[in-house]
Amino acid sequence: MPPRRLALLLLCTPACGTSGASDTGTATDPTTGDPGTSASPTTGTTATTGPAGSTAEPTTTTPTTGDDDPCNDTPQALADCVDAAAYTAELTFIADVRTPGSPHWLAVQDRCADRLDELGYEVALQNYGTGVNVVGRRVGLTAPAEIVLIGAHYDHVADCHGADDNASGVAATLEIARVLAQAEFDRTVMIACWDEEELGLVGSEAFVAAAKANSDDIVIDFNFDMIGVRSDEEGSQKIPAGFDFAFPDAYAAIQANGSRGDFIAVITSSLAHDHALAYAAAADRVALRNAVLELPAGSETSDLFGDLRRSDHASFWDAGYPAVFLSDTGEFRNDHYHCMGGPDEVADLDLDFAVKVTRATVEASAVALGLTH
Repeated sequence: MPPRRLALLLLCTPACGTSGASDTGTATDPTTGDPGTSASPTTGTTATTGPAGSTAEPTTTTPTTGDDDPCNDTPQALADCVDAAAYTAELTFIADVRTPGSPHWLAVQDRCADRLDELGYEVALQNYGTGVNVVGRRVGLTAPAEIVLIGAHYDHVADCHGADDNASGVAATLEIARVLAQAEFDRTVMIACWDEEELGLVGSEAFVAAAKANSDDIVIDFNFDMIGVRSDEEGSQKIPAGFDFAFPDAYAAIQANGSRGDFIAVITSSLAHDHALAYAAAADRVALRNAVLELPAGSETSDLFGDLRRSDHASFWDAGYPAVFLSDTGEFRNDHYHCMGGPDEVADLDLDFAVKVTRATVEASAVALGLTH
């Protein structure tokens, strides 16, 4: 995630916090499905508002596409096949200095390409001049033109291992690629490792420009940027200026929970409303606290929401594609963001939290891909 450009939401339009969807200000108990009036500090409640060096290998790399496998029966069963050891192996390998052009940047680029190839994806290296995106594709059975995309940026800043930012997201992307290779879907699966996000979303912008020129039908983009930091400490979640005005229900739930940084932020455009809610339902099922923040329709490109646009999902928003941004909120929770307050290392991450984020994304992706049986 690039450095902050401006304070979040110092101004806001009258439409903030509203959309065509209802904004009830209620939360859902993941154990019962019953609505409540506020988020519980001890459950996986949804707060909804309106609109590093090892070469260890993952335990499984062989695709089982089309086999009679319990993993591919339902989106929930598929999500439960996420392997924590495989996720950790990818994370540990990726978390090292990987500025564009550096040896480990190239090693991670190769890792993305090799993993996707091993899993049976069609792999393309999109060299757009200053960097390289790695993109894998598995064509859908009945609606191959419709694309469900999962992506994360693999570059980082100098002199920082970037375990949270964004080795945590790339590891999730590769583990999701492994799990989704175990089933067949109506729609096309696309997996992306973006380059040069830290330089201004350069890689994803190049991809989106090509997609628009090709009239690609991207149904949804799930984008990871920092999913590994979680804290039970009161006050560990910082709240940017204007957040209470734009997202009053989410703000109230976070405050009621002691401003603990123990949730995944699900930041969505109005076009991705249903996909964000599917993600929240999946997160509730695995007891992952989550806050859904839906921007008012038409505001996705506004600088008023600058702090919610600071990763590759914004490239999709700008082109009119639906996208959901999944993040631990970066420097609003992680003092070691960009190694400014200390090293960003694997040892400081909550791997159980990151794996739950990964599982919820598998389920939401499988739903979007048409797996319903």
